[in-house]
Amino acid sequence: MRIAVAGLGFMGSTHIKALQAIPEAQLFAVVSDVPEKLAGDLSAVQGNLDRPGEKHDFSQVRKYRDIKDALRDPDIEAFDLCLPTHLHAEIAIEALRAGKHVLVEKPMALDGAEAEAMIKAARESGRILMVAQVLRFFPAYVPLREFIDSGRLGKVKCASFRRRCAAPTWSKWLSDTERSGGAVVDLLVHDIDMCLHLFGLPEAVSATGHEDLARGIDWISARLHYPNVPEVVVAGGWLHPKAYPFVMEYTVTFEEGTVDYSSAYRPPALYRIDGCDETVKLPETDGYEAEIRYFIECCRENRQPEFCPPEMSAAAVKLARLLRTARAKDGELVPCKL
Repeated sequence: MRIAVAGLGFMGSTHIKALQAIPEAQLFAVVSDVPEKLAGDLSAVQGNLDRPGEKHDFSQVRKYRDIKDALRDPDIEAFDLCLPTHLHAEIAIEALRAGKHVLVEKPMALDGAEAEAMIKAARESGRILMVAQVLRFFPAYVPLREFIDSGRLGKVKCASFRRRCAAPTWSKWLSDTERSGGAVVDLLVHDIDMCLHLFGLPEAVSATGHEDLARGIDWISARLHYPNVPEVVVAGGWLHPKAYPFVMEYTVTFEEGTVDYSSAYRPPALYRIDGCDETVKLPETDGYEAEIRYFIECCRENRQPEFCPPEMSAAAVKLARLLRTARAKDGELVPCKL
């Protein structure tokens, strides 16, 4: 499949590296308004993961400084949009109307209305729209769904998902809540989507936290209230610029054991009720490669991405914004009517 990557920042460079490992994918075009990046020099790209920027050979790749020109290229089959969040809806809709399949980075859009407009455009165009909710494909998180679906550890009794990093300084738009949605929408949407993936929509939410963007602080501790899971918590955010390390973690307690993971300290492990523990067997794949492979499969077979549906990604955006509202209410219970 001939794919154009639009946006050559941290996620764009990450997706390009993944694309190059997928035989079914051809990096056909790149889009950026930075000449050095169009030339293949992504060595200065920074992000919150330990994935250093690299230099690439784009000599055989079509290059566009204007996304509008790329959209008119009849040879491009799909767009991988790694643009600032406030541009997602506009460009995704234009790409779909131009007859292109679209993979768009998370969060899907800035708000629910934009996300719904993207879904409508995909339905009308007959093309595939998928959001890169990579946690659904991330090896450390994949076993959670299997544990729940199989029921071999019993019912979930409590679950906690945590994600935190330094306030972003590598891209100025990220610290602008009007363009990124802040840490709750941009960062915690990963864990919000994971909760939707595992447990569905909550009945209500509540949250506390602190926002002081001048100091790089945007923190939330939120509870998602489900009728069948006693406790589900999502916590994290940005904690001062530059120095604070990136960490993602979860602890999910079932009737028969607890599964625990920290990207900084330990791989996923199962601690059983009988006192035994074991390392959880993980898929041998890169999460970014897995999500792009799945997107390509859906495009080739003209089937909707049921494992990662855009409707659920839209719900993740709506729920993230609801959690921001709940945080302002300082712990008050807020019905989840999305």
